[in-house]
Amino acid sequence: MDPTRQETGSVTGTQDKDYNLIWFVEQCLSNVLKLENYVADAERAGDEELAGFFRRAQAESRKGAEQGKNFLRRRLAG
Repeated sequence: MDPTRQETGSVTGTQDKDYNLIWFVEQCLSNVLKLENYVADAERAGDEELAGFFRRAQAESRKGAEQGKNFLRRRLAG
């Protein structure tokens, strides 16, 4: 595929903006899972400050996923 040519849905069947939203939700949820391990690692090391930092980051990723899912729900229903 020509790297200068943008994929606009002709290959995937999904418009870029919709694909981007789906990707965003997946990345946020993936972050939530990864950060669970990071929290556990920090706690195991006795570093509550770092564990708290990762918990806050996890909460923000969860929030982003929820907002993205709400966008998807509205757009798929409409």
